[in-house]
Amino acid sequence: MAKRVTMQQIADAAGVSKFAVSRALTGKPGVSEHTREMIVRTAGQLGYFRTEPKRYPGEIQVSAEIKPEAKRQGTILILFPNIRSQNRSSLYWGPVFDGISERLNEQGMDILTLTEPSSDRMFSVLNPEAISGVITVGTISTSVLLEIYRLRIPLVMVDHEDPAVYADSVFTDNMKCMKELVLMLVGKGYRRFQFAGQLPDAASFRERWLGYRTVLEEKQLHGEQQEDLLGQEYDQIRRSIAGMKLEDMPEVFVCANDHTAVIVLQELRSRGIQVPERCAVTGFDNTQTDEPILASVHINKENLGTRAVDQLLWRIRHPDEPYERKLIYSELIIRDEYNASIQ
Repeated sequence: MAKRVTMQQIADAAGVSKFAVSRALTGKPGVSEHTREMIVRTAGQLGYFRTEPKRYPGEIQVSAEIKPEAKRQGTILILFPNIRSQNRSSLYWGPVFDGISERLNEQGMDILTLTEPSSDRMFSVLNPEAISGVITVGTISTSVLLEIYRLRIPLVMVDHEDPAVYADSVFTDNMKCMKELVLMLVGKGYRRFQFAGQLPDAASFRERWLGYRTVLEEKQLHGEQQEDLLGQEYDQIRRSIAGMKLEDMPEVFVCANDHTAVIVLQELRSRGIQVPERCAVTGFDNTQTDEPILASVHINKENLGTRAVDQLLWRIRHPDEPYERKLIYSELIIRDEYNASIQ
């Protein structure tokens, strides 16, 4: 049997005091929210909650009585992050929710939709035994995911994963699709690239970046990446393009998604740079069909939601099977009206 993870081990790994770990893991004041989140994440990665699932900040005693084998009857909880751009009205996440909702309605199951609470004590006001399963849509905090995991509620994450939590997930096959996109560009003769996108923002963006870098390395196209183009803020990306010398301008900006591609296009236009003749721009997710984006990847967003429901229903029936990470292929889209001008 594995040894229990101690608070001192967590403190050493997180680079904080044992006192801070104790305060964070017992839900007591004395540490900032940022530090507490970091400690909880570190503890989860070390296996603290997996080896002793009932030891968790703000422990709810009813959770000890919940068995993973128990047959749950109740509502499916759809959980959105507390992020303005990730909600039901967005061009990307809205169709994902539609796919979830349609499939659950087909199954005659009740739906409860919530935005991630600012506190991780979600189940202090929500009866966990009334929840059959949870589908998270987008980036949810580690502390909330651990609360769901601790209560042994079946969980499927759409477009997100967390190293501290064992759970099923459903993703677009980001690496494969991005590799196809970049190989298409190389085949058309492009040789100078820059990637633009918020890499820390989502696992999918990081995978697209890896797919992009893999092709450049395989083709020995070793351009120097402008680090500011990988920043967390869109304003940082704008400033990077605004300050870029013309001789340093790439032939193509490969963007993490269509929204980033539109921001890049706006900055290129403001500098009077012709698109795509002087500099082409590609996206990923096919949400901006009216913009001169040379290529994108069409993600069937409704299908992501549908497959998440299918996986959750399977997980409810098979609680002890190994966790799965499903990858769904998406179609490369080349815009003919823009493609014609560079052939």
